[in-house]
Amino acid sequence: MSAEFGGRTDRQGRISQWLRGRRPKEAADDGGREALLLAAAAAGLPLAPAAHPVSGYRCSCDRVGCPTPGRHPLSFAWHTQSTTDRAQIERWARHQPQANFISATGTTHDVLDVPLEAGREALERLLGAGVEVGPVAESDDGRMLFFTLTRGTPEDEDEWWPCELDCHPETMDEHPGLRWHCRGSYVLVPPARLPGDDGQSMHWLRGPEHPLPDPLTLLEPLTDACAKYVGEDRATATWPTRH
Repeated sequence: MSAEFGGRTDRQGRISQWLRGRRPKEAADDGGREALLLAAAAAGLPLAPAAHPVSGYRCSCDRVGCPTPGRHPLSFAWHTQSTTDRAQIERWARHQPQANFISATGTTHDVLDVPLEAGREALERLLGAGVEVGPVAESDDGRMLFFTLTRGTPEDEDEWWPCELDCHPETMDEHPGLRWHCRGSYVLVPPARLPGDDGQSMHWLRGPEHPLPDPLTLLEPLTDACAKYVGEDRATATWPTRH
């Protein structure tokens, strides 16, 4: 597949300019936030309320020294609570106007989560080759999320690929390459505010109106880009780890 993406065309150059020039489309008002959440739910991404950052790096939850401020679900029952029901999401969004939202992965969709620079390089190659790329989110703290179809529900339970790593976001710094969020994991969905004093956020680069692709069509370009990003001595960290 790598050969298929070789070379640099005028089209790829235009794509690169487009990627560099993209900025978040989210409106700052609640109406824009709610519309984006409902669009994600309509695309089949089950949502649940999450914490939000407070006063820079603090979290809205009650946990002292929360290791993942603004990035975790509000409820321990987030997996069963997550829903695409429009009325429920409207209630949550209106009653909790500051809340971020997460989407539980492994039921209808997975997420391939990569370093930002690696993601930009892979996305340019994929689009330049005419590969169907689904929704893509970008976070100002250096990650890019590719939303895909899920691996499905194997008949053999031993074939499950749970994401125990991704259930513990505080360990993410130990794994700088590709993370495959599937069953047992979750991700923030745009629009989301990130901790910090400089207004960082997560926003859609390609919105949820794009159909979810098969993850295997994106995997090789993403792992190639991650291997280049982390260096040969850490290339093995770019492959999803089975637990």
